[in-house]
Amino acid sequence: MKLLRLGDQAPIIAEVRATLTHLGFLPATPRQTGGPVVTGVLPGAADPGSSTDPGSSTDTDSSTDTVQPADAVPSGSVASAVPVDPSPGQPTPPTTTAPPGTPPDHFDRTLDRALRAFQQSRGLSVDGILGPDSTRALEEARRNLGDRLLYHSAAHPFVGDDVAALQERLSNMGFDVGRTDGIFGPRTEGAVRDFQRNRGLQPDGRCGPQTLGELTRLRRTVTGGRPDVLRESVRLLARGSSLLGVVIALDPGHGGGDTGIVSNGLYERDLMADLADRLSIRLTDSGLESVLIHGPDESLTEQERAVRANSLEADLLISLHADSSDSPQAQGISAYYYGTTRGSSAVGERFAQLVQREIVSRTDMLDCRTHPKAWDLLRRTRMPAVRLDLGYLTNEHDAQALGSAQFRAAVAEAVLAATQRLFLPPELDAPTGQLHVPRVAGRA
Repeated sequence: MKLLRLGDQAPIIAEVRATLTHLGFLPATPRQTGGPVVTGVLPGAADPGSSTDPGSSTDTDSSTDTVQPADAVPSGSVASAVPVDPSPGQPTPPTTTAPPGTPPDHFDRTLDRALRAFQQSRGLSVDGILGPDSTRALEEARRNLGDRLLYHSAAHPFVGDDVAALQERLSNMGFDVGRTDGIFGPRTEGAVRDFQRNRGLQPDGRCGPQTLGELTRLRRTVTGGRPDVLRESVRLLARGSSLLGVVIALDPGHGGGDTGIVSNGLYERDLMADLADRLSIRLTDSGLESVLIHGPDESLTEQERAVRANSLEADLLISLHADSSDSPQAQGISAYYYGTTRGSSAVGERFAQLVQREIVSRTDMLDCRTHPKAWDLLRRTRMPAVRLDLGYLTNEHDAQALGSAQFRAAVAEAVLAATQRLFLPPELDAPTGQLHVPRVAGRA
């Protein structure tokens, strides 16, 4: 789809404005006439009425769960946003018109601020650009638990805030859904089945009215921390301190015809490919198994990279990138892990902190810290995943560092040390920047 930003004009902008108003990022204004509110699917997002979206299913094979009728949709859902003529004496429903004097399909500053606020809340890049990621997130945000029958579909999995709400409820009751990522996968289906067995329902793995009714009757049963964080931390401890059998998936940013950032005579694609090769060799020499998830001539989407990493059943994914900015003053390195307001990857966050500290201590790069994000690669991988942005190619200092083989070797050593530290028991953990990898690499 075409990228839209401040100053642009297109029909989709009116729908985006309506959605952001419905979600509370734009104020609603009193309606003067009985005009409709835009509630259609945003272009570029999956159409819930199409055959490619499992949300269109009206499968009623389940004896316990069926699709809700229209009058059973919760009042906070998108369906309830369709206006009706108010009764005499009743307040007029809000509409989603643009500010006075602004065409609804015009991308003005008010919409820009609202979109940036939405992007920030969803763990997306806050750039004010309406692209595929923001469009998809807007469509997902319109889904409320109870709007549709939910079940596992391998070909076209259900994705949305309704799935995330279901995962959150099940997790808080002690059922293992894995990550609260808003994707109805096999683990979520398994958790639904376990819940249904506990409540005396047919364990068909579908969340419809009866299952949802049982969910609303129960209260939170897990206390003392977030259940998903506790489980992920326990799984890491259960591996022990041995590095034998640990598989590290490496994702050099970009490839093939996708050169990534080009600045100061350097290509992000080539720099990250060289760094990935150096890191792969160091990991293998240290007793770990490392796999490049794509070759230098391949250009894959984030979803395709996640699928490959999942197929490897890797223990950790490291994605290598450089950054850029319109300002030549922007510089520094940062690390990103999966995280939203509903949940995050505890091990991913831990590794992001470790690798960020190791790189900063071994180089003179500015510390831009660690941040939670909901980018597809971080969200759709089943293992902890971290993306490293190793400097700004648009900054003279960072570009000079990235162009140095000595710097890339230091980064490879830092990432290796952080990987080792992730699995080390506290008594063997050396101070940041001082871990001697060969000393612990052969530990049984």
